[in-house]
Parts: sequence; C-alpha cells; structure tokens
Amino acid sequence: MLGNLKGLLVTMREFFRPRVTAQYPKEHLPVAPRFMGFPVLTWDEKVEEPYCTGCMVCVRYCPTQCMSATMKDNPLLQEGKSKRRKIVDEFEINLGRCILCGICVDVCNFDAIVMSHEHELSVFVRNGNRVDLERLLEMGWEHQQKVGWKPSGETGESKEEKAAV
Repeated sequence: MLGNLKGLLVTMREFFRPRVTAQYPKEHLPVAPRFMGFPVLTWDEKVEEPYCTGCMVCVRYCPTQCMSATMKDNPLLQEGKSKRRKIVDEFEINLGRCILCGICVDVCNFDAIVMSHEHELSVFVRNGNRVDLERLLEMGWEHQQKVGWKPSGETGESKEEKAAV
C-alpha cells in the first residue's frame, strides 16, 4: 500500500512539472554555446576575402574524406590589400559523410574553418548535402555574426587557450 502511494506521488509530481520537450517543427530548443554543428569557412571582413588559403591540410586529415579544395593566386596580393599569397578557389564538403569530429578545425593554421551551430540540413536527395564554397562562406558569415567570432590573432589568445575556455 505504501509503495502504491509513493508511486502515485511521483506521478503527480511529474504531472505538474514543466515540459522540456519541444514540438519539433514548430518549436526549437536553444543550442548550447559549445555545440559542434557542421564545419563552415570564415570570412575576413577587413580584407573582404576568406581566411582559407586552400592549403588542403583539413582535406588530408579528414577521416571520412568528405572535403575537397583547390587554391589559386590571390589577386588582392598584387594590389597590396592582402598578405595572403594563395586563396581558396573551390571548396566542397559532403555534409552527409561528415562525422562532426572537428579535426579540420584543429589542424587549420589560418582559423579558416570553424564548427558552426548549423545542424538542420537534411535533404531527400542522396548527394544533396554537398555544400560549395559560396554556401560555406555564407553559413560561416552567419555563424560569425551570431556568436561574435574573431580569429585568434585579433583576440590575443591562441587556439589552445580558446579550447580551454
């Protein structure tokens, strides 16, 4: 008898507890600040070019080989507006193969790739999750604006110090 009353008490307590479930398509729960979504490329607003130089370090270290990149000579170097000799020409990520491990972010020497909070990119087409350079920069710009991202050189702290935070 006592056991039944304890069970009923637990049920009543849970009944009046506020809901933590969201009706997904209509409601969205907030994403945690340290959530790692899909990788995106960052944009240097001072020079008006991407930070990515197309060095392909992220491509070589990616365990699923979901990235591809090519580089070209930077036209802004001859004009004296930029210090980067090379710049990314083409960049593509197959988000369907990406396992969100963050290795690409760790090995990038230029702070050119970050893990965004983007996670709702499902499609019905088999290879529809391929994202090109233009879309990656657009998603990266939105992420930079949303979280106030700055490269490690501008904040005065190294990548390791940022990771420790």
